[in-house]
Amino acid sequence: MSTAFIFPGQGSQTVGMGKALADAFPSARAVFQEVDDALSQSLSTLMWDGPADELTLTANAQPALMAVSLAAMRVLEAEAGLNLAQDAAFVAGHSLGEYSALAAAGALTVSDAARLLRIRGNAMQNAVPVGAGAMAALLGLSYEDAVAVAAEAAGDDVCQAANDNADGQVVVSGATKAVERAIEIAKAKGAARAILLPVSAPFHCRMMAPAADAMAEALAKASVKAPVVPVVSNVKAGPVTDPQEIIRLLVEQVTGTVRWRESVLFMASAGVTRTVEVGAGKVLSGLSRRITKEIAASAVGTPDDVAAFIAARRAPAA
Repeated sequence: MSTAFIFPGQGSQTVGMGKALADAFPSARAVFQEVDDALSQSLSTLMWDGPADELTLTANAQPALMAVSLAAMRVLEAEAGLNLAQDAAFVAGHSLGEYSALAAAGALTVSDAARLLRIRGNAMQNAVPVGAGAMAALLGLSYEDAVAVAAEAAGDDVCQAANDNADGQVVVSGATKAVERAIEIAKAKGAARAILLPVSAPFHCRMMAPAADAMAEALAKASVKAPVVPVVSNVKAGPVTDPQEIIRLLVEQVTGTVRWRESVLFMASAGVTRTVEVGAGKVLSGLSRRITKEIAASAVGTPDDVAAFIAARRAPAA
């Protein structure tokens, strides 16, 4: 069975995430302490005790979700004997999850990933005045139709496809008025639903250019190594291992489309038969099942999930 380990993005955060792992496993506690130290903040306290509105702030949610993913990954390594270089064909992550994937694969340290995501979260939040940008989910339209809707809605404003999550699930992003026009156009073209998303900025569109500049500067100073397994990039929906290409694509990712559907289809075409979502929630596992029936999907984010992963790993092959 060929496995890809995948890492969730923003929206999967919940108060309490990762606490059961920290309580049960020293290897998880060590990751949370490393992130707290890197940020000079007790982010773990915010993650476990809230308040939810503060955890949801982009600058907190991004490093927090990475912390949970890397804590779960370290537990799998310590308790299940997981060796990513031997046991994975690819790693991939949705938006900020790409940083988690890179850290899991040794391209970034956990501390550097936390600091970069704090910079990224602040830069993305500050790139556009509050209220000037929006995002909307267009459900029931193909990616091509959603791109056409965004183009028609844009006019003199920005409106573009931000996330190609699965068949019939595309998110558009841009200027608030343009996104509102996209909702009405999508409904007229037969979308099952078209709804504004509760986000604080228009991520993954050209309005994020100031944030891309900030990440170019931050990544130029970062130490990025070749990952132990290929990382499937959001921008190219294909594998990358060269550190300089990784940096370039992470900068492009800020304003570019998250090509998640194509990324999963690429992994399936390359022989992947199972995805394991590592971290908070099970959003990506659900998307994997929607995208292709060729991949079995599971998730590891709690001690019970760890036990199930170990049991499956020890079970004799059918």
